[in-house]
Amino acid sequence: MSNKINVLDIDIDNCSAKEAMKKTVEYMGTEPVNIIEMATVDGLMQMDNMLQLKEDVRNFDLVLAGDKTILEAADITDRKYLQETEGRVFLKMFMRYLHKNHKRIYLLVESEEEGQEFYEYLQRHYGGLQIIGMAKVSAQNRADDMLVNAINGGEVDCILAALAAPLQEEFIVKNKSLLDVRLWVGLGKENVPIRKAGIGQGRFTQFVVKRIFKKEIEKRKCR
Repeated sequence: MSNKINVLDIDIDNCSAKEAMKKTVEYMGTEPVNIIEMATVDGLMQMDNMLQLKEDVRNFDLVLAGDKTILEAADITDRKYLQETEGRVFLKMFMRYLHKNHKRIYLLVESEEEGQEFYEYLQRHYGGLQIIGMAKVSAQNRADDMLVNAINGGEVDCILAALAAPLQEEFIVKNKSLLDVRLWVGLGKENVPIRKAGIGQGRFTQFVVKRIFKKEIEKRKCR
């Protein structure tokens, strides 16, 4: 694996999609659960003042940049890495791997609408995926014990979590030792290309967040 880069005190693996995929396949053959995090600009910003959680994320098995803005913040100029990140090449390779090898997956979302859109997206682009179950995770109404039991009862290979930070990271940190799965992939909301309605507002919000992020990075570089 290539060297790590540090962005807002989070260590991110600076590697190609092929390298990341090779590591992921290894994780699918080992126990206990391995954790892959797709770092997003919004996620890094949300966790910036949460020192313990950032320390926990540093212990994840693989942390990948889910947005080329993160690579640019670390002065990464390699065109291949930037293009692969922007094109979500690793995620596409990973989804094809899950489909081809008949892996059993469980989806975690924050609302029924998001869950339905995510499910339909996967069926449309990766028809035949073995989606064993799907559950809503709420920061206000956590029912982790019931959810862990449902996942373990489904003999799942991989959990795909499309949750916002810090809910996504806090859930896996708390429940890692209880889950009987091979792999957890924290996608974050930005890495699931399912948004239909309100896409203009979503893009504007992301634009604002990225501007704030870039200003924070520049401020810290000047210290």
